[in-house]
Amino acid sequence: MQIKGRIIARGKARGKALVCRDAISFLGGIDPKTGTVIEKGHALEGKNVAGTVLVFPTGKGSTVGSYVMLQLKKNGKAPAAIINATAEPIIAVGAIISGIPMLDKPEKDIFSAIKDGANVEVDAEKGIIIL
Repeated sequence: MQIKGRIIARGKARGKALVCRDAISFLGGIDPKTGTVIEKGHALEGKNVAGTVLVFPTGKGSTVGSYVMLQLKKNGKAPAAIINATAEPIIAVGAIISGIPMLDKPEKDIFSAIKDGANVEVDAEKGIIIL
């Protein structure tokens, strides 16, 4: 199955989906050295984003979160790709400066279409998600 989306940061990647209905703050929410979600009470607390196709509704928090994403990339702990229901500037800038392929505004409900652990390919050159 293919789902069309809007291109935020170009590139191609694939990985296992890590799906969450909670907004994510990279500053204080994810450890930039390990890629582990450290935000207390977050649905992904204790899980690792490294190499995943990270699927979540939108970002939240400080603009410094964009630089946390860059640090994750430099440490080899960044998500392989990001899919948002609606991108916001912090996550979009972070994906762009980090070279993380990113799409948003998918034509289908991503939380129904993409199951946690599914193999997902993000082609952010063509604007498609391949399941």
